[in-house]
Amino acid sequence: MHGLAGDVVRAIEPHTESDPVALLVQFITYFGNAIGRHSYYLVESDRHYPNLFTVLVGQSSKSRKGTAAGRIRDIMACAEAEWANDCISSGLSSGEGVIWRVRDPIYKMKKGRLELEDEGVLDHRLLLDERELYQALTVMKREGNTLSRVIRDAWDRGKLQTITKHNPACSTDAHISIVGHITEDELRQNLDHTAMMNGVANRFVYALVRRARLLPHGGGDLDGGIKAQLATALRNALQCARTFGRITMTQAAVAEWEAIYAQLSDGKPGLCGAACGRAEAQTIRFALIYALLDGSKQIDLVHLKAAIGLWDYCEQSAKHIFGDLFGDRVMDTILLALRQAGETGMTRTEINNLFGRNQTSGAITGALQRLAAHGRARQRTKREGQGRPVEVWWAT
Repeated sequence: MHGLAGDVVRAIEPHTESDPVALLVQFITYFGNAIGRHSYYLVESDRHYPNLFTVLVGQSSKSRKGTAAGRIRDIMACAEAEWANDCISSGLSSGEGVIWRVRDPIYKMKKGRLELEDEGVLDHRLLLDERELYQALTVMKREGNTLSRVIRDAWDRGKLQTITKHNPACSTDAHISIVGHITEDELRQNLDHTAMMNGVANRFVYALVRRARLLPHGGGDLDGGIKAQLATALRNALQCARTFGRITMTQAAVAEWEAIYAQLSDGKPGLCGAACGRAEAQTIRFALIYALLDGSKQIDLVHLKAAIGLWDYCEQSAKHIFGDLFGDRVMDTILLALRQAGETGMTRTEINNLFGRNQTSGAITGALQRLAAHGRARQRTKREGQGRPVEVWWAT
């Protein structure tokens, strides 16, 4: 809750049922998008801009995710009405649709010379407010859909294009952010093994949220004077951030970064590990936004500590949501069954019977070997009477 982000959350919090985490995460995502593609932090040759992909995870209609979004959008609209009116959209359905929303001018060759066919979009900032994120995740699973690749490119570098003969639209320097709302069950069901492994999932950060308090008559609006003060501070921070280019770290922040880097870089198995696979980059983007909110050209220790705190909350959320699932249906089915079997364990025949005839013996063997390699299952061969040895598996 450092700096201006904390000021905004604390001002709104008494007047809403929304979780302060929902307010905070959506605020820094909105602010990072409103800045545009100006300030960045350089990691080797990659520029990290302040655009985030965030997911609020909580009960539908009970966790007040949408209520929090409305509160933050109201504050941001006071600071920059043009961005709030023109640059917030929804409806993730195809990569081509995203590109068209932030397209460059389109020229076509006619009679031997280039002519302007479409003027394109002048403002390449786009915040995608997806209140039903599960729909977009479902779309990504469809064969041939380009949404997954375009989303990865939007997070990585902002140059978007699909190589198709009949779709010449492209976008350079697109500045795209995403705020998604979803329930735990929907997220677990729709983020499959493919989404985890192709890098879509780890470009998002996940934050569990819930209703913070009961306000039977609804929350009141902010005092007009307080709202005006916050809007002025936000406007100044946005204008200042657009004058910066490369953002660096202070020596104190560098020392802290070196101390925690190995821990952030430590890979973890399963869905949780895949979802948190960009811990270093996400933490840097958080810290960049905290610094820009302070009008600072450098990430200082206080900005980095705030970023680490927020990342820790998101990582703990991911651990709660995904547990130690792998995102592989065969592995997860076997692991669940072995845990239910307890000390008795399961024979290889019993494990095969979990799938009827829908999985090959080779696929089941591979799943068991991977579970053993990750330390989640162990195997022993025992002999029953004069018969053949029996392969038995237990969950560890």
